[in-house]
Amino acid sequence: MLEKKEILDVEKVIRDFEVLTKDAENVQRETLKMILEENGCAEYLQNLGLNGRTDPESFKACVPLVTHKDLEPCIQRVADGAFSPILTGKPITTISITSGTTQGKPKFVPFNDEMMETTLQIFRTSFAFRNKEFPIENGRALQFIYSSKQIKTKGGLFAGTATSNVFRNSQFRKAMKAMQSECCSPDEVIFGPDFHQSLYCHLLCGLIFHEEIQLVSSTFAYSIVLAFRTFEQVWEELCDDIREGVLTSRITFPPVRSAMAKLLKPNPELADMIEKKCSGLNNWYGLIPELFPNVKYIYGIMTGCMEPYLKKLRHYAADVPLISADYGSSEGWIGANINPSLPPESATYAVLPNIGYFEFIPLKENVEEHMQENGNVSFLSMEPKPVDLTEVRVGEEYEVIITNFGGEMSCSP
Repeated sequence: MLEKKEILDVEKVIRDFEVLTKDAENVQRETLKMILEENGCAEYLQNLGLNGRTDPESFKACVPLVTHKDLEPCIQRVADGAFSPILTGKPITTISITSGTTQGKPKFVPFNDEMMETTLQIFRTSFAFRNKEFPIENGRALQFIYSSKQIKTKGGLFAGTATSNVFRNSQFRKAMKAMQSECCSPDEVIFGPDFHQSLYCHLLCGLIFHEEIQLVSSTFAYSIVLAFRTFEQVWEELCDDIREGVLTSRITFPPVRSAMAKLLKPNPELADMIEKKCSGLNNWYGLIPELFPNVKYIYGIMTGCMEPYLKKLRHYAADVPLISADYGSSEGWIGANINPSLPPESATYAVLPNIGYFEFIPLKENVEEHMQENGNVSFLSMEPKPVDLTEVRVGEEYEVIITNFGGEMSCSP
């Protein structure tokens, strides 16, 4: 019996989003209450004297602002196999390992089912708004995604990059199917041990399914640029594989070779077409729409340190829209891009008030300006006081504080 394909109801997702955000203050109070109730037995909260209280006022009075560094001893005990509830009421079974770009060394971040669900909620929300603007249906996605091998901590917890933990979760593929954004590459390619071999096979799968590809994506804009720079170097080899129906010897991992053999059949017509298109391009301008004529948009994180790659990405994309992905940090997700028609340089994000409890520390210059406006200069030396989600002011800058379901209560850089 064929499995029934569930399609995401984008209208319902948008309606739910509108309900949540219109009542953000109450939703935030309820979200904090849920977090504190679920984790009230945890050692960390027990030691702070909340005594079962779950209101924001008691929370702010008892729970100090901390950074990840302050929580590292607790997280390390979890990773080492402590059985008692330390940061969360429910056991932590997975650890995310960050890249180490912010502190010079990788960080351990707890990852649990609730964190996975908030990830999927962000994905669903941004997809719903994207699909209103750029509808896709019955297609495939060329996703340059990679899942490094998970390791086990001293205490037996699975540990991997945050993206690896998401991609390896059974709910991820189900969600991608519902969003009609299923990766055109088999799991063996995504989970392959060699990045360069997986990248080559992603490109090959994209070409095999070239007419079905409706979006091109990766976690970061850099990865998409790297993929097509690689294509410039290996396109003739890819054409040979397609023409002969035999995978290049550069792919050595047996499970990947086996998975690709099921997809790769001799197709000289397709190889000739790709060769003709590539030979006719001027410095590879418009490569993506030439290869994938039904592509609707290109999607990935394109803000912050990814912005320098936009020029090259636009060169490959020509008129295909670039849409920046959602806003988050190592500690958790914050907001979804619900304005996909805006260019990445102008991207804005809407905070989802039920995925965590958010506070915002005004940057010092804003605090000083505000105090000077009100003639209250005697408090200029004081540390700025965090404000709630519904108290932020348009035009000002803040540092985000996240309290989430994974035991992270820290400032996001």
